[in-house]
Amino acid sequence: MTTFRFILPLLFLFLFVQCKKETKAQSEITTINTVKYANGFSIENYSSYSIVTVKNPWPKASKTYQYILKKKNGIIPDSLKNNIVINVPIQSIVVTSTTHIPSLEMLNEEKTLVGFPNLAYVSSEKVRALIDAKKIKELGNNQSLNTEVLIDLQPNVIIGYGLDNNNPTLDNLEKSGLKVLLNGDWNEQTPLGKAEWIKFFGALYDKQEQANEIFSKIENEYLKTIEIAKKATSKPTILAGDIFEGKWYLPSGTSWGSLILKEANSNYLWQETTGTGSLSLSFETVFEKAKDADFWITSGQFSTLTEMTEANSHYAQFKAFQNKNVYSFAAKKGKTGGVLYYELAPNRPDIVLKDLVKILHPELLVGYEPFFFEKLK
Repeated sequence: MTTFRFILPLLFLFLFVQCKKETKAQSEITTINTVKYANGFSIENYSSYSIVTVKNPWPKASKTYQYILKKKNGIIPDSLKNNIVINVPIQSIVVTSTTHIPSLEMLNEEKTLVGFPNLAYVSSEKVRALIDAKKIKELGNNQSLNTEVLIDLQPNVIIGYGLDNNNPTLDNLEKSGLKVLLNGDWNEQTPLGKAEWIKFFGALYDKQEQANEIFSKIENEYLKTIEIAKKATSKPTILAGDIFEGKWYLPSGTSWGSLILKEANSNYLWQETTGTGSLSLSFETVFEKAKDADFWITSGQFSTLTEMTEANSHYAQFKAFQNKNVYSFAAKKGKTGGVLYYELAPNRPDIVLKDLVKILHPELLVGYEPFFFEKLK
């Protein structure tokens, strides 16, 4: 009886200490979320693990996803163990969009990439060298990723994306025991919001500080260029896009493409529309509104003015075409034909904005040469 009376207080003391430890661990969350612009994810840092929450992986998504990134010897509360748990830093990764690749490069982690769908789309010279050296496996396409190859590779994580709630390929990979994380960078509405997803990858490699520094440089250059653009004495009108399969596609007014044109101090003729993707219009509708536009930023289908008129002779009726004020990013490609703009531009809006300001207000950026865009001849 005496022994029991002695042990009982010790048991309560032990339980109290354990509860106190867990309470302390859960109170060590950073008071300020380092994600400033992106609406689709957040990062909460504890002493031995981080919680990455993806909130908006596709338009009108109703579900959020939590991923627990555990540091070496880290302890995770029981309440979080039902989520996907990943040991960081990761050593191998599969990504499924070319927009993910620049983040790996900027973090000096491109060598951890072991698989990718449609390798021909990759433009990065560093990653193409790894592909040529057979270091990265072909995985087919996003709608039907090669499950057998992925199971054989056993990457630490697969970074996928969904267009809606129906993602049977990714669901099957999870059922096979692979860890799939959703990335919603494409669904961000602002240029800096898209670029900030480098912090998502920084967390996976336990390089949050480095990712924050990289993003801060991009942010500072972007904001500085906005201030430069405000000094312009004119506000040229802009036509964007061109015809694909019978419809003219151009950025919706609340998309990142429209916003970046606005921040270059231009009058994008469809900036009053709503939507985060593209508008789909008839030629007649576009011509009526934009026949006298000062500049034309095409989609990247064409490399010359001749190619444009060969595709549709009516393009020559636009004032911007007649004045040879048509610009495209089509010329800058990887050696297998992937367009660099689609891969890198969402990650480097500072470069895109500088290009546009140089095109629209050349007197403001003396000595700067556009990186993505070229005037069509």
